[in-house]
Amino acid sequence: MGNMLEIKNLHVKLEEEDKQILKGVDLNVEAGKVHAIMGPNGSGKSTLSYVLSGRDGYEVTNGSATLLGEDILGMEPEERAAAGVFMAFQYPVEIPGVGNMTFMRTALNAQRKARGEDEISSADFLKLVRERAKELKIDAEMLKRPVNVGFSGGEKKRNEILQMAMLEPKMCILDETDSGLDVDAMKLVAQGVNALRSPDRGFLVITHYQRLLDHIEPDVVHIMSEGRIIKTGGPDLALEVERNGYENLKAEDA
Repeated sequence: MGNMLEIKNLHVKLEEEDKQILKGVDLNVEAGKVHAIMGPNGSGKSTLSYVLSGRDGYEVTNGSATLLGEDILGMEPEERAAAGVFMAFQYPVEIPGVGNMTFMRTALNAQRKARGEDEISSADFLKLVRERAKELKIDAEMLKRPVNVGFSGGEKKRNEILQMAMLEPKMCILDETDSGLDVDAMKLVAQGVNALRSPDRGFLVITHYQRLLDHIEPDVVHIMSEGRIIKTGGPDLALEVERNGYENLKAEDA
């Protein structure tokens, strides 16, 4: 399948402050692989996820990002979703009055429509959601509640993983940098990622926590510092950071 997501020489600045945050990011995520990005605060990890998801306030000054050869930076967020990009946190956190089922079905049908496919009927949707929830060991009762209202952190994560399973994205981007995951939530995310790994799907997991990577076991780990990737390696690179911190790697890079 080759590269799913290709980022080349990506430079991004904050629109308001004219401040350069990404200074030439190069990154390829292959189909079937899980890539992790680690890095100290302010290294640009979250900015990268925001730019890939199409969040406002960032200006791409150079470089490109493509999904299966298609430029995604020029697309609206919903077009990116239809093209197969799933961004955890791309949805509003709480939507009172909107049932979870309705919300998920609307999201799924919006994507189907954008791809020129027929909408899914309520009955088929219900069947699908129950199957997926069962595979992921998620309590389907949760789905009857309004979106995320009164959800615990763990339930929000379950919900996110179920959305991911329902939307069947090609490229999943999970930004777990500042979500303050407790051990249980971390295991949930890991189980979700592991359950949804497939030869035609790529994952990019952005994290602070080596512990999360113990559960997910990424294929490739990238270390980001000051707006670019300074080192790439296997899962043992995450362990090295856990032991020695980022300073040694920065020094090597200098």
